[in-house]
Amino acid sequence: MDAKLRITSMSGSLRVQSRNTALLNAAIAVAPTTLEIEVCSIADVPLYSQDIQNAGIPDAVLTLADKIKTADGLLIATPEYNFSIPGVLKNTIDWLTRVPEPPFSQKPTALMGTSVGRLGTINAQTHLRHSLGALNASIMNQPMAIIGNSGELFDDGEHGAVLHDDATKEYLTGFMQAVAVWVRRFVDS
Repeated sequence: MDAKLRITSMSGSLRVQSRNTALLNAAIAVAPTTLEIEVCSIADVPLYSQDIQNAGIPDAVLTLADKIKTADGLLIATPEYNFSIPGVLKNTIDWLTRVPEPPFSQKPTALMGTSVGRLGTINAQTHLRHSLGALNASIMNQPMAIIGNSGELFDDGEHGAVLHDDATKEYLTGFMQAVAVWVRRFVDS
């Protein structure tokens, strides 16, 4: 039996009720047992400033960079804000390019996202593909997890949103199986 694949994951949303964090959690719940997925928060990553960098790269950035570097793959769930990725996610990516040996080069990466609109997070994921592609990440092209109409698919609970739609859970099962195959290709090569 192949060793488990270690995946670092993060949500591009800081909101407690984040449906993208809920989507990430739902994907983890249906992931193949060959995947070991760690969710990392980006909440402690400060706004990028050359002055902060000159004083020393913050521990939150170094820790996240190390987790991505040592993982076999990366999974990012992104909301779509104003037809693009959230500032906190872009800021995190910018910080991660400032560490010695940035973690994205040739890292097998999968993207997912949900929004209230019918088009899901297609624009955000396109922009994220541009940024990560420029950093030489190896992004999984198919299948895509661009989930629209999130208001109909999630229940907003006191401690966070929860995916209740069975068809979306089934889709996520296939998506996560594809993630496992994608990452395994890089580990076995």
